[in-house]
Amino acid sequence: MIIAPSLLSADFLNLKQDIARFDGIENLWLHLDIMDGHFVPNLTFGAGVLKELSSITNHKLDAHLMVTNPEEYIQPLSKIGIYNYTFHWEAVTHHDSLIAKARDHFKSVGVALNPSTPVHVIPSYLLAKLDLILIMSVNPGFGGQSFIEGTIDKILKLTQLKNDLGLSFQIQVDGGINDNNVKRLKDAGANNVVAGSYIFNEKNNDYSSQITKLREA
Repeated sequence: MIIAPSLLSADFLNLKQDIARFDGIENLWLHLDIMDGHFVPNLTFGAGVLKELSSITNHKLDAHLMVTNPEEYIQPLSKIGIYNYTFHWEAVTHHDSLIAKARDHFKSVGVALNPSTPVHVIPSYLLAKLDLILIMSVNPGFGGQSFIEGTIDKILKLTQLKNDLGLSFQIQVDGGINDNNVKRLKDAGANNVVAGSYIFNEKNNDYSSQITKLREA
């Protein structure tokens, strides 16, 4: 399972030090919640910060665009080493066009679904063009929220759809994840989980042990 620590929960005044704590950990992405204050009521990373991040880590950078105009981020993000580009289904009208443009610039392209958005909104022909589906298990915008239980049913439905179509996209889950609920996510079909507060709030800054607990749960 890929673990993607969400830097939204990191110490922004000591970001380089926090990122260094993940050195040597395999199958780890750094999850970047990019917010614009419009699609969600919060602001986070700008292009300048992201460019600096890409210069201090070898981990794959996972951009989660919680913005109203994700297409405008393609060019700037493609120049700074972003590996995965995920946009919100709810923010876009011409999904197929955006997916095609993003695939020209990123090795992995994903779509995120808000808690109230059902998995069947994505047609089969588009699922076949995606590398990742992000299921939000909290309402996007802020870290530290509680896990929404209905997420499990969504993952089960998406897993069934994935198997029926013979596809191989990753199922990523983001929001309220800890060692008490991660096994249910795995059993439902998730193979990529985003964890913020659970990792970064560890009192001894032992992030490695928190990641191990998620993997062994």
